[in-house]
Order: sequence, then structure tokens, then C-alpha cells
Amino acid sequence: MATLSELIQEHAALPQVDQEWLRLLVSDWQLLSDLSFADLVLWVRSSPDRWLAVAHIRPTTGQTVYFRDQVGRVAGTSRVELLEAAYLQRRIVRERDSEWDPDDPVREESIPVVRAGGAIAVLTRHTNLSMLRTPSRLELTYLATADALSRMVANGEFPHPTAPTGLRRGAPRVGDGVIRLDTEGVITYASPNSVSALHRLGYVGEILGTSLAELVTSVLHDTSPVDEGLPLVLTGRQPWRTEVTSAGQVISMRAIPLSESGQRIGAIVLARDISELRRREQELMTKDATIREIHHRVKNNLQSVAALLRLQARRMPDAQGRAALEEAVRRVGTIALVHDTLSHGLDETVEFDQVADVTIRAVVEVAAGGRSVAVRRTGSFGRVRAEDATSLAMVVSELVQNAAEHGVASQGGTINLEVKRKEGKDETDVLTVTVTDDGVGLPGGRLPAGAGLGTQIVQSLVQDLRGKISWGPAEPQGTRVRFTARLR
Repeated sequence: MATLSELIQEHAALPQVDQEWLRLLVSDWQLLSDLSFADLVLWVRSSPDRWLAVAHIRPTTGQTVYFRDQVGRVAGTSRVELLEAAYLQRRIVRERDSEWDPDDPVREESIPVVRAGGAIAVLTRHTNLSMLRTPSRLELTYLATADALSRMVANGEFPHPTAPTGLRRGAPRVGDGVIRLDTEGVITYASPNSVSALHRLGYVGEILGTSLAELVTSVLHDTSPVDEGLPLVLTGRQPWRTEVTSAGQVISMRAIPLSESGQRIGAIVLARDISELRRREQELMTKDATIREIHHRVKNNLQSVAALLRLQARRMPDAQGRAALEEAVRRVGTIALVHDTLSHGLDETVEFDQVADVTIRAVVEVAAGGRSVAVRRTGSFGRVRAEDATSLAMVVSELVQNAAEHGVASQGGTINLEVKRKEGKDETDVLTVTVTDDGVGLPGGRLPAGAGLGTQIVQSLVQDLRGKISWGPAEPQGTRVRFTARLR
């Protein structure tokens, strides 16, 4: 199924600004659908007398009309007349006798989508009349507000281009609570859910006939900073969103100004109690901070261990023992680097390219022994989870160490690190790393029996990474080591 943008570009000759207007409308039309208790379908004119449905939304407050998605449907002859009338006359066409079916009565209205004084599409509103009953005050308020929004769409006043995007989780919807304001910001209607939300803030007085701004201000007793957008939301003057915190409760509020022919006639404010949501987010933030602090302390402890080993190596009279301790210092330092990177991140993954580059530079500087050794990396490791990062860093460090110390240190040379990553099965990525040097090569072209501690460590860690490793000669000379790892 093609996306909204693809359908518009393929079937409607609309400039980019008109396409963006339709995307803004679709991003916010759940509001109109819920207030109308109706399905909404967006139609674009692909050619004279030919209309195509490019988007469809269902209400969360009532019964849907179309169980099958209408996207991609071409309008029939009778509907084309309705769409053309709304499009050409730029007015809401409310009657359509052919849609009345005794078994499934549906009322359809066509609303022209207007931008900069011209119609660019048509929005149809489909209401299921099989559930008709005496409407409550809530339903009457919803429908009246929906009609006002529909007229704003037909006059090019909705959606609001200045409305914020990328909001935090917990954005309020119609079912969470609706407050209707007049032009002075006085509450003329409040749904039961919104009344409960205001009471949870600590307000106990009468709500109807009260200024929403004065009501909320009366419950703000602490000295914590207040969102600068709060007055705009509470008076309904700007399409904005804010959060009100009082008595340990957090209420998310979003204002949608209502206008008629360019004149402001009031606003609706959506309200939602998000106290529990914010409490859980705070708990997660605290846990994340704790985990980062743990990584930081582990890194500090490992650096202390490395410092002690380094001191011990200096006092070691035996050259072989001193070299072994220096190897241990390097390995502990590699693990400390992973924990240091994790302590600066917001999740339990690391950007491994940075870890690999720092590790490689440190290893080569020590192992090269003053010789000119160049290291080149091609490809990217990407982000790696903490449980894989330490093992992967150790393997890369050991392989580059071996290549520098036993391959090219005697005469200098080049070490190439080639990285390839692709998606695997079972939510795992397969990482293939090849370390190649142009040094003296392996004796006899193969890994000798009874390999050293570093090789044994590498083989063990590659098994932990659920991979395989192989050694062989490189062309025209040198050694090539390739290993695979199945990353979590």
C-alpha cells in the first residue's frame, strides 16, 4: 500500500505547499473524527470527474462506518457529484439521499479542504445513524465543536500550521477530556473526564462559568518554573500544548482555537491526567542514571586495577612477567573503555566505531615499537549492545595487537580492518570483521599449534559472540583473520 505522500504525488497535480497542508490535516484529523463520531475520508481530484481516496480515519468515540479501509477507492458517479459540488463551490454539502439505507443508514457530508483561498481536496464525513438516540449534552457539545472545525477546514483555518510537532508522550485526545472555552477563556462546558482531571489538581469549586486560567493558577502553590506557553493554552488563544503540575498530579493540556470567518469564537482544550505516565518515565530516568553511574564506577575501578598492575609490572625483574602484566593492563583498559562509553550513553548500547578506533590507536602505539604502522578501517560496526560490546572490543584489540606485534612491527606496514554488518534471522545482526596485515605472515601459512594466551582468549570470546574465526595467509603477503559474530 502506497503512503499518503506517494498517492498525492501520483494522482494529484498539487504543489508542494498544498501537499504539506494535506499532511498537516491528516496528522491532526483524529480530533475531528472523534468529535464527529464519524469516519473521515480524504479525496483528491486526479482528473475531471475522477476522485481517489488517499486517507481514511475511524473514530475512537463511536462506531465505525467502513470496516474496510477506503484508501485507493475511486469515487462512484453519485459521490463524484457531491465531491465536485463541495470542491467547486467551496462549501459544505450536507445532504445525500442515496446514502440512506434502511439496513445501514449513513449520513455523508463533503467538506472542501481550502488553503490560501482555493480548494485542494475534499474531506467526507460519514456518520453511522443506526445508533441514533437522544443525544446527551456531551454529544451535542462534541458535534457543535466538530461543525465549527469543519467550517474552519472549509475556510482554510484548520489545520493550524503553527501547532507544535514532536510532542512528548501522553498527548491528550478527545476521549481523555474536553473543555469548551468562550472568547474570554471562560469554561462553558467540561466533560466528566476533564472535570475529574481538574479536581485531581486540587480545585474543589464550581467549574462552569470559571476562567480556566484563574482556576489553574489558584492551584499552583509551588515555586517551580512554569511553562511559558501555559497562559496561551489556558486562554485558548494559540494552538499549543502544556503540562500543569500540582499536588503531585500532572495534567497535559492542548488548546485548539476555534474561529468563524477569521474571527475567534472560543477554543477547546483537551485534558489528560498523565501523572502515572510521568511517574514511570521518572523511574526509568532514575534507573538509567543509576546504570550509567554503575558503568562509570566500574570504569574507575578497572582503571585502578590497571594502575596497580602497571605499578607491579615496573617492579617485576623478570622481562617475561613484566610483559604479561603489561598485556593484562591493556586488556583491562579495553574493558574500561567500553564501560566509559556506556556511562555517557542514554541506553545500553554503544556506538562501537568510536570504541574500536580508540582501542586500535592505543594498541598500535604500544605494539608497533616505534615502527611506522598504519591502520585503516572500512565499514561500520554500528551500535552494539553492552553484553556484546566488551567481548567484541577484546577480540578486535587482540587481533590488531597480534597483527602489529607479530606481523608488521619488525619492518612496519599496514593493517586493514574491514567491517560488514547485515541483518540476520531471529532479530540478530551478523557482523563480519576481517583483519589483514602485509607483514611476515604465519609460519607455514597456518596458525601454529599451542597458540598463545591472546589467541585462546579470542577463540573463547568469538564463541561467546556465537560466531566463528579463521586464520590464513593474505595476498600477496601477510596474514588474514576473519571472524563472524551474531549480535543481539
